[in-house]
Parts: sequence; C-alpha cells; structure tokens
Amino acid sequence: MFDIAVNIHLRPYEHCSLFGAFLNRLLGADSLWKNDDLHRGINSYRASLNLTALVENDNADCLAEEIAEKFKNQPCTNTTGSNTVSGTEPQFSDFPNLLTKCNLNVSNTRDGAIMPACVPNRVADLVLANFTKSQYSGKLNDTKYSGIGIGTEDDWVVVVLTTNTAEGSFVPAVGSNNTATLVSKIGLFSQLLFLIFSFVLML
Repeated sequence: MFDIAVNIHLRPYEHCSLFGAFLNRLLGADSLWKNDDLHRGINSYRASLNLTALVENDNADCLAEEIAEKFKNQPCTNTTGSNTVSGTEPQFSDFPNLLTKCNLNVSNTRDGAIMPACVPNRVADLVLANFTKSQYSGKLNDTKYSGIGIGTEDDWVVVVLTTNTAEGSFVPAVGSNNTATLVSKIGLFSQLLFLIFSFVLML
C-alpha cells in the first residue's frame, strides 16, 4: 500500500537563492495560498537540489482531494499531519472506495506516497515548510517520484506523489468509468449496424 511518512527525524533545510526567492514571495501571500503555489514551491525546492520537477497528475489530485475530505474536521495537533509518528498513521477502511472514485486501484498506486499536513488556516509560510522542512522532505528528495497531486480541506493539505513505474503511475484502472463508457458506445454502435444490416436484407 502507500508509503506514508516513515522517517520521524527532521532533515536539515538546504537553502539556495532560487528556493529562497520563491519562499519570500510566498510569505507575502498569507491567506492567498493556493494549490499551485505549493506545487511551484515544491518544484523550486527540488530544483535547489538539482532534481526534476514534479508534473501534475490529475488522478493523484483526485485521490488527494478524497483523502483531504476524510481529514475534514479533524483538529491539528503536534502528532498529526507531518508530525505523525511512524506506525501511527490513520488507516481508512474505505480506502479502496476512494481509489475507485478516482478510477484507480491498489496495483497502480502502491508505489505512491501520501503526505497529509495540518496547518491552521493554511497560512502560506507554514504550508510549504510542512513539506520541505519536515520528515516529508525525504520523499520530496527522492528521485523516483515524478508526479504530484494536491488536495485541501479546511486546515488540511494532502500531497500525493506518483512514479513513472506501473505500480505508481496512477494511470486509470482498466474497467474505469471512461473505459466502460467507451465499451458501451462501441456496443451501441455495433447493435445499430446490425439493425441497419437486418433492415437492408428485408428489403
């Protein structure tokens, strides 16, 4: 299943002019924080480490939103979000249903990473730091991740990381709604052709 925050030790923050400049701009945003700001901030952080940018993944966005919804109304404490101790992460019994809502399954998401963070009022200068200056930095520093999805609900921000491998690509599952719709359309078209052909033979 997903890998969620396994390192409880904070990692040293590595500064660089590029990331520092972005953070300074973000500090002035305060309540104007948006998902795109976090995405850009994380990519600036990775650029400071000479890592490739994370590309937005729509299916990861979907799952992040679903998980953020599950955290709704849960208060921030010193043991939640990025402060969660390894082994005490929340488990959702309906997680398979969350995957289904996003046309995903366990086999194409198992290598992904889920990183929830709780920031009161989602103050801009703290949101980014909750990912780049916490145990989550180890995930953001990992070269195996190539995609990102972000979801928010109340004080909660959920980041989902994806990979280029089949086990973490977050490619829609076979038999998803899109596939089912396509099959349905093909079936309807075939039936229509059969009716037309039968009508012609009767003439």
